[in-house]
Amino acid sequence: MLTIDCQVHAYERDRPQRPWAGTLVGPAEVTGDDMVAAMDAVGVDGALLVSPYSMYRYDPSYALEVHARHPGRFGLIRPFDPEASNVGDEVAHWAATPGAVGARIMLSDGYSDGDVSADHAGLNQILAAGATNDIPINVLCWRKLDLVAALARRHPNTQIVIDHLGLTQPFQPPPPQQPFADLPNVVALAALDNVAIKVSGACTLSHQPFPYDDIWEPLGHIFRAFGFERCMWGTDWTRAVELLTHAQGVEAFRVTDQLTESERAALMGGSLARIYAWTPSH
Repeated sequence: MLTIDCQVHAYERDRPQRPWAGTLVGPAEVTGDDMVAAMDAVGVDGALLVSPYSMYRYDPSYALEVHARHPGRFGLIRPFDPEASNVGDEVAHWAATPGAVGARIMLSDGYSDGDVSADHAGLNQILAAGATNDIPINVLCWRKLDLVAALARRHPNTQIVIDHLGLTQPFQPPPPQQPFADLPNVVALAALDNVAIKVSGACTLSHQPFPYDDIWEPLGHIFRAFGFERCMWGTDWTRAVELLTHAQGVEAFRVTDQLTESERAALMGGSLARIYAWTPSH
């Protein structure tokens, strides 16, 4: 079975040549080599490597270095600044970059209090460029699901991918008391045919130890609404490092009896390969 993680992050130590803009919970560094070793240890064929906004903001240079070193293992996604005047052109340039498979919007950062609408010029430029350049637009949209729905309706030809179940996820224990409280709003997005969803970081929402049996009932609502052809599994490594091991994030989806083999194959790689038009090779 082809196994592809829909979201991982890699980064080097904070250094003057490429200083961190902020911090991320986790080790002092998790290099591309470290990420490949972790995937090899558990039989993951490849992953979508998302340039970490927390450290590098809109600079994808480290992700590009990792891809150059491991070209068959990673498809690349980078965040874009909706306030940049030429952001549509930036997305077009990125789409033509070797290894690039997606772009990202960070709606949950800087857009937290209803201070942006579906009329926002930069957001619309990014989404329009996604359709024109045939590249999925990934959206981190905790507490912004209504805005995503409005944007998806405006751009029906753009493949939109909801990051991390559309739900607020913790960086450290404990998980939220009601981690799936916003589930009805997530499920409502399934009515939009151009919206897919990353089932990434799901284990960090569990109140139980491995194999996290309490996540499957709420995840079932998402699977039934979107269909497995629009759902993609991922660990969100290394954001999840304080809550579980990388191996646990992989194995929880392998050992569960809540998935058929065909559902598991779609969720853990098949759907991603189709949506992003990318498969790993090594």
